Amino acid sequence: MKRRHFLSAGLFGTLAATMQRCLADAGSNPQILLRSSWQTVNIGDIAHTPGLLHILEQYLPSAQVHLWPSKIDNGVDQLLMSRFPKLNILRNESDRKAAIQSCDLFLHGSGASLVAEKDIARWRDATDKPYGVYGITLPRKKSSSTTATSDEAMAQTIEHLTNADFVFFRDSVSLGLAKSLGCQCRVMQFGPDAAFACDLRDDAAADVFLRSHDLTPKQFLCCIPRLRYTPYWTIPSKKRPMDPVKHQRNEQMREHDHRPLRDAITRVVRETEMKILLCPEDQTQMAVGKQNVYDKLDDDVRKRVVWKPDYWLTGEAVSVYTRSAGLFGNEMHSPIMCIGHGIPAIVCRFAEQTSKGMMWRDIGLQDWLFDLDDEQDVARIPDTVLQMATDQDAAKHKAAEASKRVRGYQADTMQILSRSLQA
Repeated sequence: MKRRHFLSAGLFGTLAATMQRCLADAGSNPQILLRSSWQTVNIGDIAHTPGLLHILEQYLPSAQVHLWPSKIDNGVDQLLMSRFPKLNILRNESDRKAAIQSCDLFLHGSGASLVAEKDIARWRDATDKPYGVYGITLPRKKSSSTTATSDEAMAQTIEHLTNADFVFFRDSVSLGLAKSLGCQCRVMQFGPDAAFACDLRDDAAADVFLRSHDLTPKQFLCCIPRLRYTPYWTIPSKKRPMDPVKHQRNEQMREHDHRPLRDAITRVVRETEMKILLCPEDQTQMAVGKQNVYDKLDDDVRKRVVWKPDYWLTGEAVSVYTRSAGLFGNEMHSPIMCIGHGIPAIVCRFAEQTSKGMMWRDIGLQDWLFDLDDEQDVARIPDTVLQMATDQDAAKHKAAEASKRVRGYQADTMQILSRSLQA
């Protein structure tokens, strides 16, 4: 992306106030139907919703948001209501029908694809009111699939995107694909994943966790493992059968994808005074981290590595990340939340994750983006992690600049959303 956003915090506030005055002059207290909250077994999927709610709160504080969730179990509903007490969660079909009739705008939240496409179709069938899409990836093959989406299904998705008031793609590769497939939406551009704005916190839990594991703020790095395909069949609540194709690919690549993380951990432990926290982004990664990273470290290295054996929710994770000196690993949304708070974060991606990792390039962090399918990239990971650990001032500056760019893009998206509400 060639545009650069270096707006000050004061200018963001002025823009928010201006948008709010425009809506007030029009006598508007907009009603927004937010389709989001895809699942709760992944702190990144949890983060999409509070991130977008935070952005809307910042720029459109008079708006009433009605959340149409897929999953808000495991305590996530209480987490959302505690942070956003004005939020109206639609808990049944009657609530959803009423919201479709009363809301001014349908807003599809950030996700791995046009996740709720069928609900956009339902909105279009029931009303001629506007809808928009906020921060998605458009993949030819979804990260949850081993086969490409059919041409017919892709054409239907493009038709829904074309008729939206706006579509924000969270990576420029998706934007390019949409254009190549003939998408003619009147406003389609790069727009960051909403999880960048997630400000859920649980500082008390984070403090207890750090004390109990002798982790000193800014004296440890976080590391997150990941297999090529999330083995959902290992999560009892998902009740999914084992997928032999995905399992075989995971087995084939598990050593390849985790060896550079172990090498980086070893360099940091042996060449600095820092510790490593091996932690999860989803409910499968505690076991993945122990089997593929922790258990395979040399004894002297393992002594300075903390392995988190249980899952956590987004607030506690963010509070721990913000106390760290940075994060690296094979996941996407923990790095997103780190950069949103100005914490350095290195992303290691692979083809099965689709193009979402390219957002790092789009926000100026191409030096912290590594392709695990490129052996030259793989070879550079340990050195880069070590540099992040040893030159914390430079790393923090780089993260802060990226965070500033993201906030500029967020301001752009809210101007566009506000225009849809005023139309």
